[in-house]
Amino acid sequence: MSTDTYHLSEATAARFAREVAKYPADQKQSAVMACLAIVQQEIGFVSRASEDAIADYLGMPAIAVYEVTTFYNMYNQRKLGKFKLNVCTNLPCLLRDGQSALNHLCSKLGVEEGGTTADGLFTVQKSECLGACADSPVMLVNDRQMCSFMSPQRLDELVDTLRAHAAKN
Repeated sequence: MSTDTYHLSEATAARFAREVAKYPADQKQSAVMACLAIVQQEIGFVSRASEDAIADYLGMPAIAVYEVTTFYNMYNQRKLGKFKLNVCTNLPCLLRDGQSALNHLCSKLGVEEGGTTADGLFTVQKSECLGACADSPVMLVNDRQMCSFMSPQRLDELVDTLRAHAAKN
């Protein structure tokens, strides 16, 4: 899907309506995060055009939707790899090899931080605090699975497991 256009389908509008219904009528803008997540599930990322469609649907300024999208790193503003690997490099993790873990992943996969592998499988990013400082270095896979104590060996095993999973599907 082009980032220049976005058509709000009937099915997506119905999903938006279910989210909006959870809030008082005068607070439907509270569903913005859920609507962003729905779009991301649908097209794999949140485009500027989809932000505009959400803003129109919720009756809010487009910049307000954009502010939410850019504040949270769980919203992808561009197409990413099948596996999004977010490594915490906030101070506690940084002091316990968070940057080394990020560097190891980038080296192993042959990408720079923020890059996506040529096969489209992996995008490696640094992230802010994931709330598991005692388990550092930590990372989040596809905004859902927390991985702790990510030594180079564990990182290699994770990449191998994800690559094998992708090959099966």
